[in-house]
Amino acid sequence: MSSILLRSVLFRNLSLPVLSYQPISRHLSYTLIKCSSNSTSKSDQKITKDGNTSETQDPGDIHFRLTSSKHPLGDDIAKKVTTSVWENPIPHKIYTTDELLKIEKTHREPEKVKDRLALFAVKLMRGGFDFVSRYKGPGGEMSRNDWLNRCLFLETIAGVPGMVAGMARHLKSLRSMKRDHGWIHTLLEEAENERMHLLIFMTLKDPNIMFRLMVIGAQGIFFNIFFLTYLLAPRTCHRFVGYLEEEAVKTYTTLLQDIEENSKLKAWKEEQAPLIARKYYKLPEDATVKDVVLCIRADEATHRDVNHTFASLDFELDNNPFIGKHGRKKA
Repeated sequence: MSSILLRSVLFRNLSLPVLSYQPISRHLSYTLIKCSSNSTSKSDQKITKDGNTSETQDPGDIHFRLTSSKHPLGDDIAKKVTTSVWENPIPHKIYTTDELLKIEKTHREPEKVKDRLALFAVKLMRGGFDFVSRYKGPGGEMSRNDWLNRCLFLETIAGVPGMVAGMARHLKSLRSMKRDHGWIHTLLEEAENERMHLLIFMTLKDPNIMFRLMVIGAQGIFFNIFFLTYLLAPRTCHRFVGYLEEEAVKTYTTLLQDIEENSKLKAWKEEQAPLIARKYYKLPEDATVKDVVLCIRADEATHRDVNHTFASLDFELDNNPFIGKHGRKKA
């Protein structure tokens, strides 16, 4: 009992900085807080549900953010942290308005048996996921929560192929002591781009524990199957991803249609885009969630075309034709 009383007195009278972990919906931020009985500061009260802040830091903007507590390393460090804006260092495409509106659903007809197998695998996966998730398609039946669950889960899967392929080619380049001809860069950029899609949607919804367990299981299964298949048939895997991205473009096109026609989603035409998305895509301050979905759909169309191209190249000898197209352009 005496030890409990002693601890309570110490924490009541001392203001000790403690590192506090924030949920992933706030972009894996860490916050320095004080162990005191004082009320929440005004700057803390400005943090909104989706993680945006008014004048201080945004979780999607920087990795470490502070409350009004004094930084243990001094005021100079605190100023650097609070004023710096984190920007994703991986080069990626920045789209113009015309480019966003010109994105269309396309389909590449399979020519070989392995192409048909890749298409069949995608159709099987999509059909199974639609059934399990009770996907209703366009027409007003999908709620905001339904769409966010679907997008979140799909992005956790979509980020796997690029990383697996990039890792496999990286290790092969090390073993063989030969060049990779630039494929690694594009594949890793694709994986990072899909991860950014996930982080953007995480600012709109924080999944529950059951959802997270499903993601862990799905990732464990898909990663290992795709990795082993890529070692044996890389071209077939790239064709598979090309068809998978065709379905992604269809999904986001349907979502955009629902934003226009579904009363449950019309708020996304006016709701401000998360700050992490505005910074990543170089969007203006008045950009909306709909604008972000347009950008994500354009990314998926790019991945579709890239992987269909990779599937048609000689993966041992051909250079990556997209290596010079990763630089950022101002919209």
